Amino acid sequence: MTTITRTINGKELSIETGRYAKLADASVMVRYGDTMILVTAVASQEPKDLDFMPLTCEYREKHASSGKIPGGFFRREARPTTKETLSSRLIDRPLRPLFPNGWRYETQLIATVYSYDLENEPDVLAAFGASAALTISDIPFNGPISEVRVGRINGEFIINPTLPQIHESDLEILVAGSDTSIVMVEGASKEISEEDFVAAMEFAHGWIREMNAMQRELAALVGKTKREFQVKEVPAEIVAAVESAIVGPFREQIRKNSTKEERQAFRKTTKQLALDAALAVVDGKEEYADLVLEKIVPSVIKKIEAREMREMILSEGRRLDGRSTTQIRPITVETGILPRPHGSALFTRGETQSLTTVTLGTKKDQQLIDGLLPTYDKRYMLHYNFPPFSTGEAGRFGFTSRREIGHGDLAERALELFIPSETDFPYTVRVVSDILESNGSSSMATVCAGSLALFHAGVPMPKAVAGIAMGLILEGDRVAVLSDILGDEDFLGDMDFKVTGTTEGITACQMDIKIEGLSLEIMRTALLQAREGRLHILGIMNAHMAQPNKELSPFAPKLTTIMIPVESIGAVIGPGGEMIRSIVKDTGAEINIEDDGTVTIAAIDQASADAAITRIREITKPIEVGTVFVGRVKEIREGLGAFIELRPKKEGLLHVSQLDYHRVENVSDVLKVGEMIEVKVIEVQPDGKVRLSRRAMLPPPEGWVERPEAPRGPRPDRGGRDGGGYRGGRDGGRDGGHRGDRGDRGPRDDRGPRGDRGPRDDRGPRDDRGPRDDRGPRD
Repeated sequence: MTTITRTINGKELSIETGRYAKLADASVMVRYGDTMILVTAVASQEPKDLDFMPLTCEYREKHASSGKIPGGFFRREARPTTKETLSSRLIDRPLRPLFPNGWRYETQLIATVYSYDLENEPDVLAAFGASAALTISDIPFNGPISEVRVGRINGEFIINPTLPQIHESDLEILVAGSDTSIVMVEGASKEISEEDFVAAMEFAHGWIREMNAMQRELAALVGKTKREFQVKEVPAEIVAAVESAIVGPFREQIRKNSTKEERQAFRKTTKQLALDAALAVVDGKEEYADLVLEKIVPSVIKKIEAREMREMILSEGRRLDGRSTTQIRPITVETGILPRPHGSALFTRGETQSLTTVTLGTKKDQQLIDGLLPTYDKRYMLHYNFPPFSTGEAGRFGFTSRREIGHGDLAERALELFIPSETDFPYTVRVVSDILESNGSSSMATVCAGSLALFHAGVPMPKAVAGIAMGLILEGDRVAVLSDILGDEDFLGDMDFKVTGTTEGITACQMDIKIEGLSLEIMRTALLQAREGRLHILGIMNAHMAQPNKELSPFAPKLTTIMIPVESIGAVIGPGGEMIRSIVKDTGAEINIEDDGTVTIAAIDQASADAAITRIREITKPIEVGTVFVGRVKEIREGLGAFIELRPKKEGLLHVSQLDYHRVENVSDVLKVGEMIEVKVIEVQPDGKVRLSRRAMLPPPEGWVERPEAPRGPRPDRGGRDGGGYRGGRDGGRDGGHRGDRGDRGPRDDRGPRGDRGPRDDRGPRDDRGPRDDRGPRD
């Protein structure tokens, strides 16, 4: 077991090997703080018959690493999350250019997070660990490289900031590099300048060198001898024949300012010319009997095509479509072209086109993120789709590729800075970019179209955001930086550097290269040239639509926010959610209630929203004398009245005398259990009991004169409704007449049996009697 340690930003960073996964070609456990990640490297023993390098990089997070159990039915880790996919790309992109040309052995790098302290992010440790594993293995690798995260708080750069520091930072970029150059950059910022961006990369590079030294120290102790492998070279005789056949036509074609479609048609013709020339060389020769020309000739054509295009750009400053190195393709902008989506835009730049839509939703539309961090909801998302027809091809459809996830994430972060807070704009926002045509820079077209579609949807963004992809041709000391690259310039060139921002500064970037690294000076040139192109694009966008629409789409949900007392939340929700489901069903509105009493009502029309608000106000209004409620008849008691449910777990007594202006013989003739009726509160007793009146809500009969109710003195608490037991009829057979002075009555035994008394219905209403204080003593 061997361990190398350094102190980075006040915390110990260590690489350990020799304890874990010893059957892999190499394995290392990287630890930073209490975050630990195991990275393994394995390469096959036999090469694959492929025309590309078969490298697979996988990043996985174990929920146990942060003390969590995965969600879902099976409660185990399943398909890669978006975070895992993006982190896998952060391993692949800086390492792929550093394998030797011709390496065709299947190589697999797997990084697994086994401990996460919720402060130190494991993604940058994964690429560092992968490079360390390759460096000490027998797999050929032109490393080491290291990857770090850079933040900035109050103007001070921070290496590998913690999560709380990232949230405070105005910059978050990941930088990977060797001792001499930068190999990958990705991140987002709050409109920082190009010079500050370069300063951040320079700051990162110093720490990268320190971490590279750790890997070399480890390799000196435990490193293996690198494998020898044979690169299959195309016979020189065939290369010469192919070049002789196609170089002339090709030099002529690349200067015709051709379209992508024209170049594709020319390639078909060129391929046949090359095959015929190669076939003439190998025909009848036994030493070439095993060659498959269909596989080797395309690689020869690609090398010739790249050489000729690159030389034209470096020598003449001329590109395949006739532009100069700094020129932007023609741009057209349209918004509102789709009638039903809440926002839409069509952005076309040359032969690249994005149709982008915006949908505004409610809180229930937010995306639940369940990773190593505590579960949270995401209210803004951008999705990027790249169908095969966008390049004129038939291919796999419906599966979201890593590339689509990566491009969507970049565009999402480019616009995220200007998505208003939930307090200012309580909508969930989903942006979807469908690439309809693609000839380079499709992710940057997504940023431009996304900004315009958000403006059209009425999302109150303070300013527009645009993006541009920069390319590079580097031959020795000859350099050409290209603005707004074509697909062929990306494919045959050395760099794809995407930069997004506003007129003020950079909001996001992503750089990938196909060479072993770039100097900071080249990156500075690319960033400054990107700024000029970005300002040009923003000028076109702002000329079309300078500010967001003031009104939302008529098809967007109408959101209304009200406050209710926290103690009333349970009443609005109801037992088991019964009440809120009833409101949603009856009104068609969607309702969300926060713990602080904030209620958000979403509806397609204002009438539905108003109906839901009325129901909620009805439930939460205070119960006090004079308040009117629409309540449900919970229980009927003949002779007494009915109990009305005003809100869940709160009832009031509607006495029979308050049912109507006339005498009601049977309560059930007037009310039915479950019926909703309108009642007024006429008394709230100190113990919380409520007396109601239906009569007060009815128009009085003609000539009706309301008699004043005699004041009632304090009454002892008789318990619940049945607390006193059944007392029988109360008029004792006296037909409800006046009982006179109680002192004149004979002894109780002189009265007839209780059964001789008349029924209760024979009595007049209790209101006809005098107040209790006027009656004589019971003796």
